[in-house]
Parts: sequence; structure tokens; C-alpha cells
Amino acid sequence: MSLELGIVGLPNVGKSTLFNALTNAGAACSNYPFCTIDENVGVVAVPDERLKRLGELLQPEKLTPTTIRFVDIAGLVKGASRGEGLGNRFLAGVREVDAIVHVLRCFESKTVSHVEGTVDPARDLDTIMTELILSDLEVAEKSVRKLQKDASRGDKEAKTRLVPLEKVAAGLERGVEVRRLDLSDRCRHEIAGYRFITALDSIYVANISESDMGDGEHRWVKLLSAASGEAEWKVLPLSSELESELASLSLEDRTEMTAGLGLPETGLPRLIRACYRLLGLITFFTIKGTEVRAWTVVDGTTVAEAAGKIHTDMEKGFIKAEVVSYDDLIEAGSMHVAKDHGRVRTEGRDHLVHDGEVVLVHFH
Repeated sequence: MSLELGIVGLPNVGKSTLFNALTNAGAACSNYPFCTIDENVGVVAVPDERLKRLGELLQPEKLTPTTIRFVDIAGLVKGASRGEGLGNRFLAGVREVDAIVHVLRCFESKTVSHVEGTVDPARDLDTIMTELILSDLEVAEKSVRKLQKDASRGDKEAKTRLVPLEKVAAGLERGVEVRRLDLSDRCRHEIAGYRFITALDSIYVANISESDMGDGEHRWVKLLSAASGEAEWKVLPLSSELESELASLSLEDRTEMTAGLGLPETGLPRLIRACYRLLGLITFFTIKGTEVRAWTVVDGTTVAEAAGKIHTDMEKGFIKAEVVSYDDLIEAGSMHVAKDHGRVRTEGRDHLVHDGEVVLVHFH
């Protein structure tokens, strides 16, 4: 699977600057609302030192990382749920992603205007969430009305779907996001096809000034954690301007600059790790011929299901899998030595893939 993240926020909060820095996709960014008119999509390799180390060890002709897709979606404004600004296009784009990255402006600037006139990330987040809830409420109420008509005509499936949808509509009417509603797994399965935006998990990027980096970060983390009602690890402070500057440098200069600033790494790997944790994702590796490749799956995926992510035929014709942990393979130095030392296990289709495992799938 390729994880898709929607970068959202009010105009002029640094969304496109961050998107450009993360993806080097060159999306336009200027000091005026709606510079991002169409969805900009950037596909980037997921940084993983383990894949690099496997490449050094096994010397494959091809080393293929797993990827992540960032979608920079047009800026949201108050009234978007009623079609204000580019609201309809914004909201349609948000419904298609796996998770939302909220970018909240936490920096002052005399040259970059704020759509509300002042910098207040808690207020901005409340504006965004209100519009998302209202948009979901409109979808829910329209769907409830249709299902009620179908149910009155004796449609049994409509009656089944109506119950959870009425619960969703009632919750949204109270201002409660879908993901915070007390719904059973069965109910959530019934409503999944409606793609409610507020059912999506979120990461909150505090776009801070460079002067706030380090000691000044925690106050923004605390503020946005309280405003969102989420754990502090879901709030990621970074400077989109600094990330943009770092992205323009060569790898050598970038490493030198991050070291000089006392930063262990750039924002991309930090953001990806947070999103993997948010969605419960893991990475496994395959060796096929002359290629070593990384893959992303949900934690708890069976090896047969993981094989299906590579190719559907591999899941259908699954026979067995040879599995070795990353650490065991690195310690052994080769697959041959790992097998000789009994580190390579033969697993059936119900084996749960663990993060970092190297898998060789046998199928017919």
C-alpha cells in the first residue's frame, strides 16, 4: 500500500511551502489565498536506514523503498462547507486520503498575511474542524433521508445501514467528530463507504518560526494538544521555511546544516514516523532476484495478505514463506549463513508479519 496524507489548513499557513520541502514537487506558493488551486500530489521515498543497510549487505542491482503520497489540498476558509472559497474542491479531496496532516500557523510575519488577521492556531483548528463536521453532517443527513425512503419501501439493507448512520448524524449535530463517536466495529464498517472526513485520524503540524525551535517548541505542542484533544506525540513542531531551505541543499550541505542547528534529522522522517504510528503501519522487506524492496502494511497483516500487496497471484497461490528478522540477517551477514544458523523460519499463510522482517514468498 502507498500511504496517502492530505496536507490541509487555512490559506497562508505554510501548507504549500511544507509540501514543496517534503516532496520537492515545486507546487506554487505565494502570499495570497488559494495559490494551490488543484491538488498537488508528491510521491516520496520513505527514509529507512534498514533498507540502506540491506543494500550494503546483499548488494542487489535494485533497491526499492516504500513510498508515501502527500496531497497538498487547496486552502480552507470559514464557510467551506457551504461552498465558500474553494470549499467543495477542498472537501472532496480530503475524503480520499488515509489521514490528515493539519498545518497550523504558529509564527508571526509582517510579510505574510493571515486570513483572520491574527495568529491563533487554536482558533484556526476550531474553524477547520467546524467546517469538516458541517460537511460530514450534510453528507450524513442526505444519506439518512435517502435510506429512510428506501427502508419505508421494505429495503432490508437500507434498514441495516440506517441505524449507524442515524447515530453518526446525531453525533455530528452535537459537534462530535465521527472518530470520537462510541460506535461498534460493525457500525464503523457499515459507514466506511461514506468516507466521512472526521472519521480520519490526524497529525497536527505546528509551523513555528526558526527562533522557536528547541526550547520554544513545547508551548506550541501543549497548546495544540489541548486544542485538538489529542496526545502530544501527535503534534509535530517544525519550521516549513527551514525545511524548504534544507530541501534545496545537497545531502552533504543539508547534513552539515542540521548538525549546526542541533537537529538530528529533517522534518520528513519525523512526520512519516508519526503517521506510521498513527495508522499502525509497519515495514517489511522482500528479496526477489536482484531486487531488495520495502513494503508498507498494517500491523497485524498475515504473510499471505502481505504477499497479496505485492501481487494478487502471490496471495492466491501462496504455499509458504521463508522469514528472517532484520537483526538476525544483519548479524548473519547473508541469507545463506542465516539459514545455516537456523535463523530463517518457514511460516504458513497465517503468520503475522512483524516490522523489519525479510520475507521470501513461495507460491504457485
